[in-house]
Amino acid sequence: MITGLLQLTGRNHDLLRRLGAAFVAGGLTVLTLPPFSWLIAAPVAFSVFFLVLRNISASRAFFVGLAFGVGQFGFGISWIAESFYVDAERFGALAIPAVGGLSAALAIFPAMAAGLFATIAQRSPLGGIMAGLLLATCWVTAEWLRGHVLTGFPWNLAGYALVDHAALRQPAAWVGSYGLSFLTVLIGALPGVALAAAPRSRAAILAVFVLALTGLWGIGSLRLGSDVPPPRTDLRIVQGNVPQTEKWAPGSREKTLEKYLRLSTQPGSYDLLLWPETAFPGFLDEDKAARARITAALPEDAVLLTGAPDRVRGDDGPLFFNTVQAYDSSGDILTGYAKHHLVPFGEYVPLKGWLPVERITEGLGDFTPGPGPRTLALPGAPLVAVAICYEIIFPGHVADDLFRPEWIFNATNDAWFGTSIGPEQHLASARMRAVEEGLPVVRAANTGISAVIDTNGDVVARLDTGETGVIDASLPGARAATPYARFGDWTLLVLIVASWALVFVVRLAGRHPRAGKSRTEVS
Repeated sequence: MITGLLQLTGRNHDLLRRLGAAFVAGGLTVLTLPPFSWLIAAPVAFSVFFLVLRNISASRAFFVGLAFGVGQFGFGISWIAESFYVDAERFGALAIPAVGGLSAALAIFPAMAAGLFATIAQRSPLGGIMAGLLLATCWVTAEWLRGHVLTGFPWNLAGYALVDHAALRQPAAWVGSYGLSFLTVLIGALPGVALAAAPRSRAAILAVFVLALTGLWGIGSLRLGSDVPPPRTDLRIVQGNVPQTEKWAPGSREKTLEKYLRLSTQPGSYDLLLWPETAFPGFLDEDKAARARITAALPEDAVLLTGAPDRVRGDDGPLFFNTVQAYDSSGDILTGYAKHHLVPFGEYVPLKGWLPVERITEGLGDFTPGPGPRTLALPGAPLVAVAICYEIIFPGHVADDLFRPEWIFNATNDAWFGTSIGPEQHLASARMRAVEEGLPVVRAANTGISAVIDTNGDVVARLDTGETGVIDASLPGARAATPYARFGDWTLLVLIVASWALVFVVRLAGRHPRAGKSRTEVS
């Protein structure tokens, strides 16, 4: 691949300029996301991407897309390096190669989108809005594949550029985050489409850009104005702020437990006590004394949901699970959930018999995945779905379709990523799940960001990264199941088909104008 790139750039300086522009445009997409949320960067990035893909071969377009992806992911997931420095002596030297290698691998997906765009454009030349529609379709196809191939990694989807803009993110309730990405790229590319179009068509294309953005805002505003059931459950979220370097250190368990108990017993009443992922650094269900201390601190009829590792006896030895467990004041476990979407190289080593590498996380062995999304019934509390850590980044895969919950609990430990932009991006995913599912999302994070998120994706309470404390809040009410919650990514397909049908109708009308009317090219 690198040899081919050098040969191509040696033959054509124009390609080198396109590669540089694509790399910068890819980097700009990071500025569209939290904590920056510069919405203006989205049309700049995707318009540049559209322009640099015009009139080149599929092979060259692939390398241009690769450059865009390296900029997008090289900056966007740079925070992953922080996790390698937790145990710097063993893994610090791998930080930069790991981020670089993962960024290059993820860049294959924008490269695929670019190559597909150029291939279709060569065989069936398209102009104007049709060309922008083609780019958006190719983009979202590759982005959907990124979210599903080899366990998937749908981090920083293009649609998350809208997460800090209340009305603009609401259409995800109908078309999901992938659908929102389709709309983001389509609308974002229109200024570039206008620049590339014939002068007589530019005003019409820019008018479509304004109308599309206004329409997106209008639809979202209607949802924001609709009624939501009132809250009926009181929560206490505990953020212990235990550094990852201390979490599993010998003798630290008692100190950690005392800290969580002290925060949990501050004055105030609540129905549910929420601790983050692996808040208890040990096998809590096997530690009767620790359970007694915890449940003695619970108010009467209150329930604790806490992250804790678990192990069960298997045929070939113990099986380890990353779980959230529920306890009441009796000290007995009520129910639990085992994480089913595990982090490669963090919680298990894929192809372990072939790859001579080890996990970067502490533990006795690789984790075993749980059976999948599950709704938990707790006494005196609304039905809850649980997503542990990065499970929350997967659209359409956080709630049981057959047994709909009333809220989502996201227990996480972002201590691995320090004060980087990673926790803000992680929170953005949780906010989008709230909009898509029509369910409030509550996050308990070890070092932040803990938050209560309503069904509009608004953060109604939060504790920032590095803070120690509690959030006392009421659980926001749930909406009826959204179209996306009912039909999943089929709504994306409907959106794409409807968009193509609309453009074809407009083109057909332009080819057969009424008598006495002048023909106007708008595509």
